[in-house]
This record gives sequence, C-alpha cells and structure tokens, in this order.
Amino acid sequence: MTTEIIPSDCEKFLSEYTGQEFDLSFLDPPFNQDKEYDFFNDNMPPEQYWAWMSKICRMIFDKSSPGASIYFMQREKNTHEVLDVLYNTGWTFQNLIIWKKKTSAVPQNSRYGKHYQVIAFATKGKSPRVFNKLRIDPPLLATEKIRRPNGVYITDVWDDIRELTSGYFAGDEPLRNGDGERFHKQQSPIRLLTRIILSSSKANDLVFDPFAGTGTTLVVASQLGRHSIGTEIDPKNIKEIHERLKAVRKSDNVENIYKEYTYTENLDEIWNGSRNTQTAAPKPNHQYQIPFDNTTNSENI
Repeated sequence: MTTEIIPSDCEKFLSEYTGQEFDLSFLDPPFNQDKEYDFFNDNMPPEQYWAWMSKICRMIFDKSSPGASIYFMQREKNTHEVLDVLYNTGWTFQNLIIWKKKTSAVPQNSRYGKHYQVIAFATKGKSPRVFNKLRIDPPLLATEKIRRPNGVYITDVWDDIRELTSGYFAGDEPLRNGDGERFHKQQSPIRLLTRIILSSSKANDLVFDPFAGTGTTLVVASQLGRHSIGTEIDPKNIKEIHERLKAVRKSDNVENIYKEYTYTENLDEIWNGSRNTQTAAPKPNHQYQIPFDNTTNSENI
C-alpha cells in the first residue's frame, strides 16, 4: 500500500492534485474554538471559517470518484453549518452519526449537557459506491437477557468507541510527550477510523485526510490494505506520523479490533482483501515527505 504524507496546506494541495480520485475522505478540521496551534489561526470570523470549509469540501468533491464518501466531524453546535456546507458543495447527505462520548457530559447552565460529536456522512451521488454493513456485538442492556446469535448492524449512534482523554481509560493509545502530557489534544481513536474505513471503502481504494494531525487515518488505512494521502502543515505532527507508520505500536494495531466485527459477513474481504493475521501490521510502502529549507524531500520508509 502507498501512504503519502504531504507537508502542505490542504487547499494548496487540492488545487494542484491530479492523481487518482479519492474514494473516501475523512474531514476532522480545527473547530475554530480559539485553540493554540503553531501553524493555524483557530479564531477566524465564522463566515470566513465556513467559507473555507466549503471551498475544501468542494475541492474534495471534484477530486473524488463517483459514489465516493466523505465523513465530516464537527461539534454538535455546528451541525447546521456542516450539513449546509456539504449540500452546497454537491454532496448527498446519508447519515448524521452521533458519536456519544464515554466520559462525563460537559455541564451547561441553560441547556442540556453536551455528550456527543456529530459526523456527517455524505456521498458523491445518490448512493455510495461502497457501503459495507458491519455487525458488532455490544454488551447487553439491563433489559436484555439473551445474547444475540449474530450480533447487530451498526446504527447511526456510535456509543461503543471511547474518545482519547488524558485519563486511565484511554490506555496507551494517546501519544504523549516526554513529560507525559498528550502530544495532540484532538487525536482520533483507532477504533473510530477503523469503523469509517471498513464501512465506506474496500481494499486498494484511496483514502484522503486533509487535516492529518497525528496520522490516525493513515495508520489505519495502511493496515487495512487501502492507499492513503494525508496533508499536514505542522512539522512536529508530520514527524510523529512518520514514527507511527514506521513502527506500528501495539495500541495502533487494528488486529486488536478484528474480533469486534466477527459477525460481519465477508469480514476478511472487507478487512483488507484477505486478512493478514500477523501480530504486528505489515509495513506498507510509505512515501514520507517533510519540508526542509523551503524544499520538499521524500524518502521511502
């Protein structure tokens, strides 16, 4: 599999890209919450921010294959803006996924506490070119007494994937600095990207992440037999992605997740064409790129 890390602003990359069409895109941008980024202004005027999101979604649409899928993650308060952006840039709405958090809800004074993020799922055209109906076997509810013989289909409420907090339950997956602090506060969990990639792509498809961050999308795609491209502007993040791809950590190994989907029909084919059962993920042919003195160097790892 080919994994490309592009040290570039996603808008610039998309304006110049002429390669294979994207089959699946995962959009998890900065949320414009005035957080500290070394290479990004996270406090734009709202109209400027959403105009930027619209431009990116339109460019991804133009570079995507017929029936390609996009998953756009955002804060719940921005649901209207997300759906509006997707509609106005050509995408066809399919689902609004509710990713329910496992930590305590954020308390509010004049409204209900916040306990989820939204992920809008849309396609280029009326129907997705690929949609694999995954089955899982969640714990029984207190009102249920008999285990399901074949599990259940995944719905648009995802309450079984833990977000990566700083606490005990996040385990070893969150990347950390030498002082033990989290390397990136918005790191996405492996389980989230595994579900998205398994649901909406097949082996040898091309997955695109315009805000690669710590590279979770690329790490998962490379293990699941998908090609992937990620753009990222922060050299520290790019270096961390490189390290994650070069030596897949135990907590990043998607084989740990396989058993959660065992009730899914044709799972081995969906997984990566034919499941690789090595204890560590195979090392794909990555193309790693990082800026240096205003030029771009690349190396295979």
